[in-house]
Amino acid sequence: MRKTHLSCAVFAALASNGVLAQASESKASIETIEVTATKRTESIQDVPVAVSALSGDALENMGIDNFQDYVEFLPNVVFQGTGPGQNEIYIRGAATTQSSITLSSVQALQPSVAFYQDEMPVSMAGRNLDIFATDVERVEVLPGPQGTLFGASSQAGTVRLITRKPDHAGFAAGFDTAIATTKGGEMSNTVEAYINITPTDDLALRVVAYNDKQGGWIDNIENDPGNGGYIGSAVVVDRISGGALAGYGADPAEMDSRRIVNNGITPSTAAVVSPRNSQHVEDDFNDAVYAGARFGLSYHINSDWDLLVQHTQQTLDTEGVFAYDPTVAEDQAIRFQADENSDEFGLTTWTVDGRLDKLDVVYTGGYLDREIDTVTDYTGYTNGGLFSAYYLCNHYDTPDNPADIRCLDPVKYYKEDTTSTRMTHEFRIDTKFDAPFRITAGLFYDEQEVATVGQFKIANTEMTTFGFDNLQRTLVGNEGINSDGGPFPEEISFANDITHKIEQIAVFGQMEYDITDTLTASLGARWYQIDDIYTGSTTTVDVTRRVKAFGSMDPDELAAVGLDPAAVAAAIASGQLEVDKLGADGVLTVDDTIFKFGLDWKMSDDVLFFANYSEGFRPPVTNRVGGGLSNNQSGAFEGFRIPVYSTTDTLDNYEVGMKGDFLDGIVRINATAYYSEIGELQTSRFDPTNISFLVFTDNVGDAEITGLDADITWLATDDLVVNAAFSVIDTELTRVNPELEGIAAGVGSELPYTATFSGNINARYYFELDGGQQGFVNASVAYTGDRLAGMVMDAYVMEDATRHIYGMGSGLKIEDEAAVYEGATFTDADGNAFRGGRYVQESYVISNVSVGMSDDSWKVELFIDNLFDESAILNIDTQQFTPKVVTNRPRTMGVRFSFDYY
Repeated sequence: MRKTHLSCAVFAALASNGVLAQASESKASIETIEVTATKRTESIQDVPVAVSALSGDALENMGIDNFQDYVEFLPNVVFQGTGPGQNEIYIRGAATTQSSITLSSVQALQPSVAFYQDEMPVSMAGRNLDIFATDVERVEVLPGPQGTLFGASSQAGTVRLITRKPDHAGFAAGFDTAIATTKGGEMSNTVEAYINITPTDDLALRVVAYNDKQGGWIDNIENDPGNGGYIGSAVVVDRISGGALAGYGADPAEMDSRRIVNNGITPSTAAVVSPRNSQHVEDDFNDAVYAGARFGLSYHINSDWDLLVQHTQQTLDTEGVFAYDPTVAEDQAIRFQADENSDEFGLTTWTVDGRLDKLDVVYTGGYLDREIDTVTDYTGYTNGGLFSAYYLCNHYDTPDNPADIRCLDPVKYYKEDTTSTRMTHEFRIDTKFDAPFRITAGLFYDEQEVATVGQFKIANTEMTTFGFDNLQRTLVGNEGINSDGGPFPEEISFANDITHKIEQIAVFGQMEYDITDTLTASLGARWYQIDDIYTGSTTTVDVTRRVKAFGSMDPDELAAVGLDPAAVAAAIASGQLEVDKLGADGVLTVDDTIFKFGLDWKMSDDVLFFANYSEGFRPPVTNRVGGGLSNNQSGAFEGFRIPVYSTTDTLDNYEVGMKGDFLDGIVRINATAYYSEIGELQTSRFDPTNISFLVFTDNVGDAEITGLDADITWLATDDLVVNAAFSVIDTELTRVNPELEGIAAGVGSELPYTATFSGNINARYYFELDGGQQGFVNASVAYTGDRLAGMVMDAYVMEDATRHIYGMGSGLKIEDEAAVYEGATFTDADGNAFRGGRYVQESYVISNVSVGMSDDSWKVELFIDNLFDESAILNIDTQQFTPKVVTNRPRTMGVRFSFDYY
């Protein structure tokens, strides 16, 4: 049984590469795992591509039991996000600015790494399915483009969670349980159980159930302005709102002198009201609970054909946030609304496989139904939205008396209801000819739909001039919407109601040809066609009609959605806008063929060399309000229009590698060197001076990545196994598109989220105990180097805003990258232009130890995770316009116990 989430399992897969010291009287050996990385079962050491894998038993022996504590142990993989169920996967440095979690469902930026459970892709932008990885057979991690066999979202790699299937060998049952305490936090506990039965020789059933309660450790403290708490700032509100307050005669700096932190100022007389959160104060408020079950049925139809059906049902409920406010303590946050996330899914998969003469035939399919309900604090919009002053301050009510202008309570929230469905079908064949060649070929169909309704409470409802006390907003259009169109609740200022569908059909194949007994060449190709269908409406824009207007270029339709037909035509003629892939029906269609070439040489039974070229891609993304002209027409934004859709970004990868067992099988070294070229890298873009179009997807430019991955296993003795893994990566932007010059990091800069060097080492020692039991000690250390946060050089702007809003800076390190940041059309308090720079997610070291004993059917283990209580910066989240730091769990001590009956 596994006691971890997928992300923990992936760490172990990369860190240990399938290693297990075999406890028996015979000589210890390095475990060699059978994998399906090439969609056929092979030994991991014989697969001529970079792949890491670890069996479920070895995962258990590693004692990994928490995602957040171990995520940065991955040498070349990053799980970047804001908490459980809100993460994206990046491999080998192919990373960019993340999707905003409050808009990821409507933004539609596709992930660059595919995530599979068994044969079913379950990736989703910004919110990869967070599956509790119980009863796992193995985890496979395939770095580099896997598009020929695994499709569009495999641009930078693929992660596969392979579950244990019903076993026809007979009855088996077992359970695992763990309890732990976290320094300064709550208790955590886990219970898992499984049962495997065989009613007949041809029928096997397996049922797994689990409940994992992860106690919180971050306190939501009472807001204390003047002591690191949120004060608020008219200076910030005015400058991001285009000088709205100053335009009405107010002096924002003078207003800031009349805040509650100034002598003689009370909440009722303050020109800038500081928010309160007394009703939301709570210790250890960031809880997470995973609960679910998996049901499996395996049936031998006859000697040649088998049927497998599985269903997984899971709920993930979280409260609070997993980031602290850096103006207070490393275990404290200041939130003004309850943060809750409920994520439930049902995943049904089926596989029929059999043999027709010299062909292995597989048909597999699946259906995913996911429901996400989120409520989150959105107060940060106050400090980043172009219409912040409009929603917050009463200058419209006091036009003749600027001294009476006040910025009122800024508390806001965002509420989302998203349903995601996905249906896939794949039919493939593998040849079994007595010939020097092998062929894998197939057809693939994928239909995805994300339907979301997002409601934003932004305006202060005390103001009545524009009816903020009773808004009753309605949607502009009705085609493709998921609600009744409104009116929405009276406090809702803005709503998104979007349906995004992606339909894909593909034909793929790969052939391997044995040139000699030891030299093999391979060729793979995949033709695909993808239709992107983006429909719906907001309370200000009929999105469906707008997209169709660009597809048809009908002047009347363009005018009907508020666009100037002549200006749009001129933008298309100049190459500023691209619409040729968009049909009159609003469907964005792309098709192409990608290739993979390989050559491998089996130098001996124990050593394999390989070289590969592979291509990966992500499809274009339709933007919700594409074609719109920037509200701010100064500086870098002069003449700027939002792309109607981002163009396809591509990744071409060249790699050479070696896999080998040496010194009579006691040392295993697997290493891969690679060079990747990314063209038209897609990025999530949100600029505070252009809030009219919120978040959209753009192409930042081109990049190059050079790196080396290696893992080493050493059986020091029959009782001691040592695993080490490291990754060295050099990333560089080689071209920046003109509209992002001075906004995104410049040419020569590093891509975000990836350390130049990361590595880890793990050792496990076995010893015999009196009574025949076996004891063991496990210890690990992992290092992650400095990483940059995001693509946009706005850290100095955010740091200045933090000082205004909180009365102090964040204290976070900034990498200085440009003399001027072109994304801000305002200056600092001294009248100087802001420099360009990005926050640095500084390096850290995590250590873990455990000791335990086991018998034939049971195991007990004591463990300490994060032994030295390191507070790591996993992610600097700037989506709230001031930095928040996602961190790991503090030192955690606990005990695990498992029992199996066969």
